[in-house]
Amino acid sequence: MTSLDRAQTPKTRQMPPNKTALVAALDIGTSKIACLIARLKPCPPSDALRGRTHAIELIGLSHIQSRGVKAGAVVDLNECEQAVRQAVALAERMAKVRVESVLLSVSAGRLQGNLVEASSELRGGAVTPADLSRVISAGMHHATPPGRTVLHVLPAGFSLDGVKGVRDPSGMVARHFGVEMNVITADATAAKNLMLVVERCHLNVEAMACAPYVSGLSVLTDDEADLGAAVVEMGAGTTTIATYSGGQCVHASGFALGGQHVTMDLARGLGACIADAERIKTLYGTVLTGGSDARDVMSVPTAGDDGDTSQMVSRATIANIVRQRVEEIFEMVRDRLADSPFAAEPRARVVLTGGASQLTGIPDLASRILGRDVRIGRPLGFGRLPNEAKSASFAVPTGLLVYPQFAHLEHVEPRHTRQVMTGTNGYFGKVGRWLREGF
Repeated sequence: MTSLDRAQTPKTRQMPPNKTALVAALDIGTSKIACLIARLKPCPPSDALRGRTHAIELIGLSHIQSRGVKAGAVVDLNECEQAVRQAVALAERMAKVRVESVLLSVSAGRLQGNLVEASSELRGGAVTPADLSRVISAGMHHATPPGRTVLHVLPAGFSLDGVKGVRDPSGMVARHFGVEMNVITADATAAKNLMLVVERCHLNVEAMACAPYVSGLSVLTDDEADLGAAVVEMGAGTTTIATYSGGQCVHASGFALGGQHVTMDLARGLGACIADAERIKTLYGTVLTGGSDARDVMSVPTAGDDGDTSQMVSRATIANIVRQRVEEIFEMVRDRLADSPFAAEPRARVVLTGGASQLTGIPDLASRILGRDVRIGRPLGFGRLPNEAKSASFAVPTGLLVYPQFAHLEHVEPRHTRQVMTGTNGYFGKVGRWLREGF
C-alpha cells in the first residue's frame, strides 16, 4: 500500500522535442473552473522565451462558476465533480476531441517551498545518474513532513568537493557531491481530494502542479526569471506565491485569503447580499479614492428585502472596504517574501496574476506596501488566445499548458516514471491505481 502522505504527486514525462501532443489543463479554483485543451507543436527556439520547445495552439476553452470548493480545496465531492464534468465537456465540444488525462493545478493545502541541501560521499569516483537520483530522493523525503505530499523537486545547483555552481555533475569526478533543491509541498489531504474529483470524472491526472509556479511559466519573461521575480497569484480563496531566481523557481508559499474575502467584506459592510457584493466589486472595485468619490453615490439593494429597499452608498465607502482587505493581503505577502530568497534580490520585481489582481489601482498599492516594482502578468507567447483568456485570471491554466516543456527540470521518483510511461498513447499516463493505493 502506497500513501500520498510524504509521497510525490503524479509527474508528467518530458515532452518529446519533435512530436506534437494533445494537452488538457484543468484549474479547479474557488470561484471558477477553467479547462483548456491545446496542441503542443514543435517549434524552433525563441529568443524571447528560451525554455519553450513547442508552440501552443489552443483548440478548446471553457470556464464556469466553481462549485464545491472553498479556499482552493474540495469541500463537496459531488458538487465539484459535476462542475468539473461540465467544464471538461464544454472544452471537449469546442476542441472536438475527447480528453483522457489532465494537468491539474494545486493552490490549496498551505503550499510551501523549502530550499534543501543534500550531500553524499561518492562510491565510484564519478557522479552517475543513480547517485543524483539517490541523493535528491533522500533530500526530498527529509524535507517532507508527515501529512504533506511533494508537488515539485527542482534542483537549483550542485557542488563537487565544496565547489558550488556546478550545472550538471553527471560524469564528473569528486569524493563528495551535494545538491541544493527547492522542494514544494502541499497538504496530502487537499491534493488527494482534488485527484479524487478528477478520477470520479473518469479522467486521469497526468500531473499536479503548484499554481503560482505554473503561473510564472506563463507570465514571466526570461529576464525576470533570471534576475529575480515573485509571482503572486491572487485567487478568490487563496493567495499563493512563487519566487524565481537564476531562471528557476526557488521558493513557494500561500495562505487562504483572496478576492472572495473582499466580496464578503463588502456584503457585511454594505448590508448587501453576496451576489450584489460580487457585482459591485467587479464593476466598481478599486483601492483608489479621489476627491469626488465621497459625493458619487449609488443605490445598493439591502440583503433579505427582496430588492424592495435599498440604501445610498458612496464610492469612497466601497473603495475603503476593498482597500482594507487588499492591504491585509499584501502585508501577508510582504511577510512571506521577507522569509524567502526574494528578500536578497533588491531589484527583483513582483508580478501579480489571478482574478483578484484586476481590481483598479492594485499595482500601485502593492508597490507601496512591498517596496518593489509591480506589474500585472498576462499569458506570454500564445499565438491566438480568445480575449477572456488573455487576462491575469488565466495565468494558471495557460501555465499548465506550458508546464510539460519544463518537466525535464524536475526530479521524478522512479515509481511514478514507470507508471506514467504505461499510458495508452505513450504520453498521457494512467495513474488511477496510484490514487487508489493511497486510500
